[in-house]
Amino acid sequence: MNPITFAHRFDHVTGSAIREIFKVLGRPGMISFAGGNPSLDALPDRLCADIARDVLTEDGKRILQYGATEGYPPFVESLTEYLRARFGFDMEQNGVLPITGSTSGMDLVCKALLDPGDVVLVESPTFLGNMQTLNLYQARLVPVESDDDGVIPQALEQAAKTHRPKMLYIIPTFQNPTGRTLSAQRRKAVAQLAAQYGFLVAEDDPYRDLRYRGEALPPIKTYDATGHVIYMGSFSKVISPGLRVGYLLCNRELLRKCTVGKQGTDLHTPNLNQAIVDQFLRRNLLEEHVRSILPGYREKLDIMLEELSCFPQGSAFTRPEGGLFVFVTLPNGLNATALFETAVERGVAYVPGTYFYPEGGHDDTLRLNFSNSTPQQLRQGMQTLGALLSQSAQAQ
Repeated sequence: MNPITFAHRFDHVTGSAIREIFKVLGRPGMISFAGGNPSLDALPDRLCADIARDVLTEDGKRILQYGATEGYPPFVESLTEYLRARFGFDMEQNGVLPITGSTSGMDLVCKALLDPGDVVLVESPTFLGNMQTLNLYQARLVPVESDDDGVIPQALEQAAKTHRPKMLYIIPTFQNPTGRTLSAQRRKAVAQLAAQYGFLVAEDDPYRDLRYRGEALPPIKTYDATGHVIYMGSFSKVISPGLRVGYLLCNRELLRKCTVGKQGTDLHTPNLNQAIVDQFLRRNLLEEHVRSILPGYREKLDIMLEELSCFPQGSAFTRPEGGLFVFVTLPNGLNATALFETAVERGVAYVPGTYFYPEGGHDDTLRLNFSNSTPQQLRQGMQTLGALLSQSAQAQ
């Protein structure tokens, strides 16, 4: 029997490391710092049930029928107004496309823009899920140096000169995996460099509303005078990841390409899901809901940061003002990748940081998520993990 021959785009794609880690999370008593899901307490299930009943009663025939790829019309209307009022986006020069989570937006952008071998600049580290998408489109990923204020503009400009990239992929606010936020000055610089060197910026901004301290910063897109910035937003982290409703905002020429690409991907994002989010916007429920969930997240983040004191001396970690993640760099050559299995045996899971680096390595790093643990689990899990790391450090 002849073997199946797979497309070469899969040659170096093995699947999400986090999805593989999820396989161990069902063990009894496991405390997981490995995911990135919103807290179950933050999911408005009863409110969504009430809204679903209302919209199906009022517009059920249209909702249950096939819809336009361009989106459920009432949602496109409310979303357009929301983006204009919230961010001051120019909704004449830009158009908006409802998408099935911001991850599908990245897929559509890649479909519209990338040929095999095109260079895409990425933060180092960056979100491994979209690295996988970029690899499937056979892009050549080039890491750009970052620090606590995000991508370093001088490094970005040098990379643009050297590699002539097609695109930069960036998460500017409470970045996954580090929790860092790109400073306002650097946001403006990114937009200016994109215009100067002719690359597009895929700005992925799903965490921006999960801010527990500090002042909100304008998106990179607000500094875009030439149409070089693509803004991808999502309601997954603030309403429901299961609804899979996000949006793509960009210049109208590119938006048309993405719309055509979406026709062959999923035809349209589910009408009912769009209608539910539409009502959150029309009834002014979103702001109130977000305000109600922030204190619980803030408490959990503070507990995790406090418990990091039990990690070995010399450990360094980010102190985000929001989002879902803390990123840790271990001292003295400790290997978070090698220690993962032992941590799981002791009932604690995390994601080794190596998976977030396009160049690999960095085995002394790990990503911790706090949103899906109770305060008691946070304290117990962090102390267990701290004890393991301290024992390993002493054994060296």
